[in-house]
Amino acid sequence: MAEYGWGLNTELRRKALQELNEHPDYIDHAIEVVRDQIETRPDIKFLRTDDAFVLRFLRARKFDTFEAFKLLGRYFEYRQNHQTIFKDFNTSEQGVKEALFDGIPAVLQNTDHFGRKILVLYSANWDNSRYGLAAIYRAILLTLEKLIDDEECQINGFVIVVDWSQFTFRQSTWLNPKILRQIIEGLQDCFPARFAAIHFVNQPWYIEAVFKMLKPFLKEKNKDKIHFHGINLGTLHREIHKEVLPAELGGTKPPYNIQYWAKELIGDENFSFSDKHIYWPNQTQIKTRSKSFPCSFYQSSKPTEDAETEDEFEEEEKARGTYLDEEFFLID
Repeated sequence: MAEYGWGLNTELRRKALQELNEHPDYIDHAIEVVRDQIETRPDIKFLRTDDAFVLRFLRARKFDTFEAFKLLGRYFEYRQNHQTIFKDFNTSEQGVKEALFDGIPAVLQNTDHFGRKILVLYSANWDNSRYGLAAIYRAILLTLEKLIDDEECQINGFVIVVDWSQFTFRQSTWLNPKILRQIIEGLQDCFPARFAAIHFVNQPWYIEAVFKMLKPFLKEKNKDKIHFHGINLGTLHREIHKEVLPAELGGTKPPYNIQYWAKELIGDENFSFSDKHIYWPNQTQIKTRSKSFPCSFYQSSKPTEDAETEDEFEEEEKARGTYLDEEFFLID
């Protein structure tokens, strides 16, 4: 008998059945159906296929076994082909650690009224002289990997709030378009989570310009999940009740302790997605690529062999003209 699902209360079981088509008597069979498809993709190293791991992909795709397998394949394929992002993929990496302690991201202790975990990104805390956008992305992914271990998060999902208060124009020029595109690809196509909404608050005009550039890479259903509130926190509170939000977001809770989630994640010594726990094959070992990620995409975003660190990768991207500058924002 599998050990998953034992801690779920009656309400969560009912929600999983109604929203995710999760029939208790069908779970084991569905997992086997997904696992049986692995042999159809010998080009992908499926580095973890235990029941509990496969189940999160089934829940993310409402127990459509074919779509769940596609997501499982893309999850590992994405990581195999973005080795620069996933190098030193653990919280001991200095850039990841600093991003977490700056609240990029933070995780609130309370869930919303639907039971969803609330991630907040305090964008103004980002200091590019200490860590780059790729480190923030790794911090977000590690946070999601930790949270998705919880079956309640698999069923209820997440909401994200990005607070752009005091985020300067100069900081916006650090937003590397290629890494932003990789973030979109990775989260909307390759990660087994239910993202209910992303809320932007206090966003300046130049952030809306960045979003305009990235919008074509979003799926239609995901475009509808992104909400711009500006300085009107009242519209945010209609989506996430102020009773669960910290004071800086207009909530009734005390101001967020910026170190809370960082200490929680970094302090868990048993949690790691570093190379010694997951093996990432070399590019020469990957025989073919699937159509879900065209070769041209990898060629345009892959660092050269000389780029051994994130800083060197970002310097290459800057040299190619992929960083935003003032001229980018001169939009008609």
